[in-house]
Amino acid sequence: MTDLKPRSWLVAGGREDSPGAPLNVPMAPASNFLHGGSRIYSRNEGTPLWEALEDIVGSLEGGRAVAFSSGMAAVSAVFDGLPVGARVALPDDCYQGVAELARRGQEQGRWQVSRIGVTDTPRWIAALGEADLAWLESPSNPLLQIADLKAICGAPRKPGSLLAVDNTFATPLNQKPLALGADFSVHSATKFIGGHSDLLSGIVVAAREEHHAALLQARSVNGATPGELESFLAVRGLRTLALRLETAQGNAIRLAQWLAGHEAVSRVRYPGLAGDRGYCLASSRLEGFGTIISFDVAGDVAQADAVCAALKLVRHATSLGSVESTIERRAAHAGQEHLPETLLRLSVGIEDCDDLRDDLEQAFARAGL
Repeated sequence: MTDLKPRSWLVAGGREDSPGAPLNVPMAPASNFLHGGSRIYSRNEGTPLWEALEDIVGSLEGGRAVAFSSGMAAVSAVFDGLPVGARVALPDDCYQGVAELARRGQEQGRWQVSRIGVTDTPRWIAALGEADLAWLESPSNPLLQIADLKAICGAPRKPGSLLAVDNTFATPLNQKPLALGADFSVHSATKFIGGHSDLLSGIVVAAREEHHAALLQARSVNGATPGELESFLAVRGLRTLALRLETAQGNAIRLAQWLAGHEAVSRVRYPGLAGDRGYCLASSRLEGFGTIISFDVAGDVAQADAVCAALKLVRHATSLGSVESTIERRAAHAGQEHLPETLLRLSVGIEDCDDLRDDLEQAFARAGL
């Protein structure tokens, strides 16, 4: 990264400096290029816009980035590099898409999977001596558990093994896994990087050149290339990431504190609360506590669903990390059976916090809580 602070780099990064160049990197909706230059076919050599996106995120993370067509395409590219029969260590709480990918690969005989508690640092350290890939997620989705990434990433590993961290919830502004010793930092750019619920994209940042080259090859061979419009939108979203994150995090801590004292809520999970199990570790490991709150409704499943249906400003929709607040009952999704039935995951946006609180209050009342 340059000597600019992250907030400035998000605005300045990825731009051309030559006289007469457009201020914003323009879209190049082209599959092929005239011979004689550095590009022949975009699936192989990419486009200037892909490179701008990769430059901004890679420099923030301190590595080399490769953009993909979605977050799961990015995840798949990391798993694609594993040999047949590899051992994979996976958290017991993580994005269900990753868990499903790992499960299907195990059924096909591609690898063996072991699940480890997010906060069970001794087991993670022990697993590093055997695993070919340790896949970590912190904060975890959706229980917001905090892994001790500094201890785990700094522990001895099996030669040739890989350690990847899903950094989607933290964002590159709150956490930099490569600086702790991880090989990969992975993002669903659909979420905070895009920030407007209008694109699908994924990014992997590699610490080493050989891993960066392998990711480029995996993207090309598997055809998991990002769309040109989606890349334009992701770059545009990055320009305001610091502002969006600052506002949404401020809203989140206020709402978490309010929810923690509300009779309609039996438990709040948010690492920014002093009473949260991950608070001490999050305070020493993260630059910010994030914008996601998970809370259990003090009622039954029907009442939890009624809360979601009654909300007006907060949108009842999946996904997270955008300007608008969204909420959903995660146990309603396949593969999330380990979650409390009434747990609601709230992705806090940039709306006025008082309006968000009032909307939740009226929804609790309409649900009979």
